[in-house]
Amino acid sequence: MGGPRGAGWVAAGLLLGAGACYCIYRLTRGRRRGDRELGMRPSKSAEDLTDGSYDDVLNAAQLQKLLYLLESTEDPVIIERALITLGNNAAFSVNQAIIRELGGIPIVGNKINHSNQSIKEKALNALNNLSVNVENQIKIKIYINQVCEDVFSGPLNSAVQLAGLRLLTNMTVTNDHQHMLHSYITDLFQVLLTGNGNTKVQVLKLLLNLSENPAMTEGLLRAQVDSSFLSLYDSHIAKEILLRVLTLLQNINNCLKIEGLSEKCKLLGENVS
Repeated sequence: MGGPRGAGWVAAGLLLGAGACYCIYRLTRGRRRGDRELGMRPSKSAEDLTDGSYDDVLNAAQLQKLLYLLESTEDPVIIERALITLGNNAAFSVNQAIIRELGGIPIVGNKINHSNQSIKEKALNALNNLSVNVENQIKIKIYINQVCEDVFSGPLNSAVQLAGLRLLTNMTVTNDHQHMLHSYITDLFQVLLTGNGNTKVQVLKLLLNLSENPAMTEGLLRAQVDSSFLSLYDSHIAKEILLRVLTLLQNINNCLKIEGLSEKCKLLGENVS
């Protein structure tokens, strides 16, 4: 009774149901695809943003979460991961400005005083990337003396020393803050002579910045330099070091000519003892 007709209704129902499911599938699939194309993603927690697998460039809201986490947590593992993420994002010029505007520079800068050497290094690395922005340098300069103290009193050839030297090198690309290193020039030469190859190269990059500024010439000439400085002219010295040493002296000579201070060249020989 009603067998064929009932079977027909069942078949029709199945077809309608399958069609509806297919439409829903297409709609939801299209919505998900559209979300991906528009960059709409589930909101990430601050801790998620420190995950090494999350390598996207963060937006302002995410950077703010990260800075809040960095300021509020005392977990050294999270602090280090947050500084790495922040430092990676600070490599992008747009984020250098955003982090400054969010008040992030002092939050990062405070971490260079941390007792954990790895955290100190990561903080210096983050400041190094932030320092590429000239406006950021105005805020970072207050840390120069502390960075110098860490560079010259800490372990030779350490990761912290190299990170500090890289930051000082970026901070002295222009003449604006070079005067703050006047009292540390002799220390720079000491690290140059005692450090390994990587340290020597980094110190020379910094000294080359200073040597291009005539206002720093007298300070460079008056620095007390050990006679072992002459060993840097040895033919067996690494070429990248030798070339930088020769350029350093050429820069000083050029500045002397510009300033009409050629007679002060004698000081260089007198101070090599």
